[in-house]
Amino acid sequence: METVHFPIKDWSEDDKPREKLMSKGKDVLSDAELIAILIGSGSRNESAVDLSKKILAGADNLNALGKMSISQLMNYKGIGEAKAITIIAALELGRRRRAEDAVELIKITSSKNVFEIMQPILGELAHEEFWVLFLNNSNKVISKSQLSKGGISGTIVDVRLVFKIALETGATALILCHNHPSGTLVPSSADKQITKKLKLAGESLDVKVLDHLIITETKYYSFVDEGTF
Repeated sequence: METVHFPIKDWSEDDKPREKLMSKGKDVLSDAELIAILIGSGSRNESAVDLSKKILAGADNLNALGKMSISQLMNYKGIGEAKAITIIAALELGRRRRAEDAVELIKITSSKNVFEIMQPILGELAHEEFWVLFLNNSNKVISKSQLSKGGISGTIVDVRLVFKIALETGATALILCHNHPSGTLVPSSADKQITKKLKLAGESLDVKVLDHLIITETKYYSFVDEGTF
């Protein structure tokens, strides 16, 4: 039996995503309904909400959807270049908002604090990046800097540059952070080596290296918490 699809314009007012948002608020809408508002319309055979559900099912979650390219989104019937760009732009704005919210958490009291600051920056990347948080005597973040950006195979960290920035900003402590795009939380031998190298360099300059976090999309590994520091 052929499935009959009803376009959104034929739905009851309560079921239309835009009308639902206006009357009941944004919190009651599902992810698919929010995406449906972005794309506006589906294809001839399915509504915008049905198409959005299909896209979400293919991506598994919003974080994965945020990593999709324009061409990948355009593989879905009913998604042209303009709609693909709209979806990508909206999800990027969400990522940036999370990053801005995280900046408000200034004082570092645990590894979780560091994860909350750096996950929006590193968690969804398809390549490795190495960042350093520069802290003052009160463990408040003075600044954060990207020290290297590399392929999936790894990054190269300039130890001299790390401490040049530390001295210029008046930092008394550092926290090292990098991501593993593969999702693994096991530190590599290179991860351990750079941690040891930076710790030793910091001791001679009286700048403490407090921790090193490996960050993935939803989890993190703290050298200090795991006793490998």
